[in-house]
Amino acid sequence: MKNKNIVENASFNLRKGEILGIAGLVGAGRSELVGGIYGKYLRKSGQIFLDGKEIQIKSPEDALRYGIALLTEDRRADGIISDLSIRDNIVLASLKKFSKYGVMKDKEQNDETEKIFSRLNIKANSIRVPAFSLSGGNQQKVVLAKWLAADPQILILDEPTRGVDVGAKAEIYKIMNDLAARGIAIIMISSEMPEILGMCDRIYIMNEGKMAGELDAKEATQEGIMAHIMQNQKK
Repeated sequence: MKNKNIVENASFNLRKGEILGIAGLVGAGRSELVGGIYGKYLRKSGQIFLDGKEIQIKSPEDALRYGIALLTEDRRADGIISDLSIRDNIVLASLKKFSKYGVMKDKEQNDETEKIFSRLNIKANSIRVPAFSLSGGNQQKVVLAKWLAADPQILILDEPTRGVDVGAKAEIYKIMNDLAARGIAIIMISSEMPEILGMCDRIYIMNEGKMAGELDAKEATQEGIMAHIMQNQKK
């Protein structure tokens, strides 16, 4: 497990059914923060509470058991296995749900995949086509579908629309809003200020590994976010 010691004193809270944005400059520690929560990176300190109870997360497997999923910023390295089919990618994080006594339940896998495939409007001829044949936007939706199949309570999205076209962005935004309306709590990291301002209910600003401020999205502006960053720059 990688050790990322960039983040310190970065407390925040997350509410059911909200989209929480984390803004900041490149290198501010945003990805390292959520990677530490998810168990991707080793945490030397800090506590995580879920529904008022402290939980211990030392690996991504621990995070998934608590209903926490992470869509990373690099879908090709961490998100999809390009040679596998859409179906096999979607069920990858929830294989235990589709097995009984060690035997995979093929029909249940197909039914669940078809349902999510349709719901996310993944553009492909079938769930059997390989992931590498999809556009960037549809690959991103496959990664998102993989985590939705795992039934998360908390969904962390790190640069969810990076490298996708305008149409796919709009579809991902709709998916996010629909998930929040169903009560799923979403954390979104984005380097695009208009995206943060347009999608989030609240915004935390990170700078040099620390939380530099919190803003209600209704009152937040790009200038206000940058002001928090500049005020907290180390001298």
